[in-house]
Amino acid sequence: MAERKKDKDTHTGSAGPDRSVGELLRVPVGEAVHLARIDARSTPGAPGGKGAGKAGRKAAGLADTAAMGERLASLQERLYAAATAGDRRRVLLVLQGMDTSGKGGTVKHVAGLFNPAGCRTRAFKAPTARELDHPFLWRIKKALPRPGEIGVFDRSHYEDVLIARVHELAPRNRLRRRYAQINRFEQALADDGVSIVKVFLHLSYEEQRERLLARLDDPAKHWKFSPGDIEERALWPAYQEAYELALERCSSAAAPWYVVPADRKWYRNWAVAALLLEHLEALAPRYPEADFDVEECRSRLLTS
Repeated sequence: MAERKKDKDTHTGSAGPDRSVGELLRVPVGEAVHLARIDARSTPGAPGGKGAGKAGRKAAGLADTAAMGERLASLQERLYAAATAGDRRRVLLVLQGMDTSGKGGTVKHVAGLFNPAGCRTRAFKAPTARELDHPFLWRIKKALPRPGEIGVFDRSHYEDVLIARVHELAPRNRLRRRYAQINRFEQALADDGVSIVKVFLHLSYEEQRERLLARLDDPAKHWKFSPGDIEERALWPAYQEAYELALERCSSAAAPWYVVPADRKWYRNWAVAALLLEHLEALAPRYPEADFDVEECRSRLLTS
């Protein structure tokens, strides 16, 4: 991961046939993560190339995201149809990031490309009293996508090693056990046919300030702002460290993490859509074959 900022050429231009978006953004298993070395305004693999300029890359990214919608919807329908014949496979998109990094915007612009009938979205807030009476993975298991569905988590089980660490809501030895629990949980999901796409929306400190100020400047967005956001912002270094630990300790072959630079909203949406498309194409779901005599049914209909 550290190499991604040093090698500026990997931040522009098409991913190309040899470097998928997933390869550009994936956190290598077992390697240290240094978020400060990753440019949150970079656009790894974006369409358009260097020569297109910023405006050209943005226009190309927006157009490519829209174009991916038809392919994503088609693959989703095949996945859903395959489940009717017993295929247990499904996809889970996990979105994590600092406040204003665009988790909700990603749900709107990327999950919105899917048929809502087969897309299950869950935003995880602070746990309720009932949820606190159970192990931390209890509420996560209840929200998992069913076979054939696309699941989207706006925040997730990782809050229990992020906020819990920053605000010291649990002792460090318990947090260390949670990393291992998460890895076992995600491996079990993968073994049961869940393709897990974990995305950290990497926002810069400066961009967060601008987005929070924009909320204050617009009365229609005051409901999105809380004075507590300023206190949380003061904990930025602690959150960055907590995220680095989670990315390092919980990026596995079965469930790798992807770091998506999120200062540019168009790139954020394009990259997440591209990651989902890569995973769905790798699944290559097929429509199930008819379990009835097609020609006999055709004849019956024609004479009815």
